[in-house]
Amino acid sequence: MLDVRRLQVLRAVVTSGTVTAAAAHLGYTPSAVSQQVAALEKQAGTALLERVGRGVRPTAAGLLLTEHAALISSAVAQAETALADLRAGRIGSLSVRYFATAGSTLVAPALARLRAEHPGVRVDLELAHPDDPFQEVVQGRADLAVVVQAKDRVRDGFRLVHLLDDPYDAVLPLGHPLADKEIVDLNELAGEQWVGSEPPGPCLEPVIDSCAAAGFSPDFVIRSEDYATAQGFVAAGLGVGLMPRLGLRSRHPGVVVRPVRNPEPVRVISAVAREIALDQPALRGLLTALRDAAAADRPGGLDRPAVN
Repeated sequence: MLDVRRLQVLRAVVTSGTVTAAAAHLGYTPSAVSQQVAALEKQAGTALLERVGRGVRPTAAGLLLTEHAALISSAVAQAETALADLRAGRIGSLSVRYFATAGSTLVAPALARLRAEHPGVRVDLELAHPDDPFQEVVQGRADLAVVVQAKDRVRDGFRLVHLLDDPYDAVLPLGHPLADKEIVDLNELAGEQWVGSEPPGPCLEPVIDSCAAAGFSPDFVIRSEDYATAQGFVAAGLGVGLMPRLGLRSRHPGVVVRPVRNPEPVRVISAVAREIALDQPALRGLLTALRDAAAADRPGGLDRPAVN
């Protein structure tokens, strides 16, 4: 393989016309320049320079390699510029995964801010099942994911950033005996038939665990993985449910929503990213934007510092 540094020495000799001038330009001794050219000729298997008076001129092979040396120099300069742009967050790409209820409230405003601050960064955004986003980051298919209940799954090499605690509220049909209460004790739902709104996984765990702490296991007679559909089943009088507040932004007119206590189920929403990817200013900016979006979504939420 041809030595790139020797190619640049040859180029300096050809463009300056003499070994002495090339040596002065490169900061080498004339002897060192001659040695570099001789070594390159050995690699190339042919003469690259011929003497003309007190100077030199390239052979056909020398001219060919000089032209390619110029292309290599230009490519290296372009690479250095692109690297500087990437490190400054002016270019690049981010792969982001999220789950549905975090999309409009957290991800959308965060991405709008990212686009304004880093317009040259392309974002690969993909909706994923709540169970899946974390594994997308672990397996290197995503730079960042918005996840649920991930604290116990994070290992070294990953950064977990808390965004929001999302409480579950009781969803009751109009006219239900508990609909007039301002707040519902969870054990008051023990004898009810339930409409499930979560598949097995991290979003269902707070419901199951809280009901167990209240002394019962919910009797799911209908299951739906969509909050709007689940509210429709509740409105039809087919059962009661517990649904996270982010999933209740659009209310069915036939349901009543009440906060729950003793205990209050809560799902923890976080962002997870690979530590090595945090060298990218755009990714750090996206994390900060997500935290600010979460703080704005919480009534009385406090501003959080930027992610360093």
